[in-house]
Amino acid sequence: MNPFRTLLRSAALGLGLLAAWPNAAMADHHEAKPNIVFILADDLGYGDVGCYNPEAKAPTPNIDRLAREGMRFTDAHSPSTVCTPTRYSLLTGRMAFRNGMKGVFTGAGGPCLIEDDRLTIAGMLRGQGYTTAMFGKWHIGLTFYDK
Repeated sequence: MNPFRTLLRSAALGLGLLAAWPNAAMADHHEAKPNIVFILADDLGYGDVGCYNPEAKAPTPNIDRLAREGMRFTDAHSPSTVCTPTRYSLLTGRMAFRNGMKGVFTGAGGPCLIEDDRLTIAGMLRGQGYTTAMFGKWHIGLTFYDK
């Protein structure tokens, strides 16, 4: 048996085991993915919920708890003054005016305003193993169900 070949085989096996070791260690350590609840509300002022204003007129204990236990974003700006372009921009990451949106376009049953090949944040999250859903006001059309 050639000692050089034995050395090469041993070195290759050792390098392969070393390369696989971090992956094997990571396989046993699964971190739970955080839950994501994104709330978009029309005509809600910054001080209308208790987590931002203790003097708010209406109690909002559940929203306050979500804010206390989760992550809050305090410096976001709407890409539009009306709902349809805002929702489009938040879902796609694109400025709605680049797609010609300037106002409210469609209600339930109307054509989908998100292009068929457009990746959305929901699609990206599903690609990472999340289950996604939307509840409430929409105004982007309902001619699709799997985006």
